[in-house]
Amino acid sequence: MPISIMLDAGHGGRDPGAVYNGRQEKDDTLRLTLAVGEILQNHGLDVEYTRTTDIYQSPYEKAMEANNAGVDYFVSIHRNSFPTDNVVSGVQSLVYNLSGIKLEMAENINDQLEAVGFVNLGVEARPNLIVLNRTKMPAVLVEAGFINSNTDNALFDENFDDIAQAIASGILDTLNHPDSVPDPSVYYVQVGSFRNPAYANRLLNELLEQDYTASIVEGDGFFRVRVGSFENLEDAAEMEQDLKRAGYPTIIVS
Repeated sequence: MPISIMLDAGHGGRDPGAVYNGRQEKDDTLRLTLAVGEILQNHGLDVEYTRTTDIYQSPYEKAMEANNAGVDYFVSIHRNSFPTDNVVSGVQSLVYNLSGIKLEMAENINDQLEAVGFVNLGVEARPNLIVLNRTKMPAVLVEAGFINSNTDNALFDENFDDIAQAIASGILDTLNHPDSVPDPSVYYVQVGSFRNPAYANRLLNELLEQDYTASIVEGDGFFRVRVGSFENLEDAAEMEQDLKRAGYPTIIVS
């Protein structure tokens, strides 16, 4: 069964996103998203889109669309903006937290875009973004240059095909990793990873006192505190949301 991914062209319809000299983010993102999707399809991925035309969807609707489709990965493509024109340029990717396969994918995408000519501004955790915190699968938001940077716009327009290929290559490089395809048989919600076992045991006892089915998994010099196991992703995602509401950082692992 092929790996599935949902691509999201940021903004759309009545929401133009960032605007600079008449240029609208929603137009750049749609064009780029469709180009990336075509490359991924040609490499055997099952590609779905939140939109293929100029329509509006709320971030929540986009996240729910991905969840209902049951895709393996979610990538949202945007253009960045800065309060002052032509001051900042470069690419940046955003993830819910700096761990797991989503971080690896974000870093791979940034590296590929840097090779095209963009400044690499790195990967940042943004747990408050709905398309990152309400999606049940690994999710990455890519900021493909600043729309109010003449430098980035020239790079975007003159190297468009290379940029689409760079994003696709970053995704494909990640999926070639042996850990990129989750084992569907069992899932866990990880709430901490420590080198010091005392910290892991402290968190374990805290969870057990709240009647969570928690355990510690040791490996590679780390003590990982996990809740579960779950036979399907939906149950794991429900537990993850419960733990998030309780104030714990979470990631679903298999």
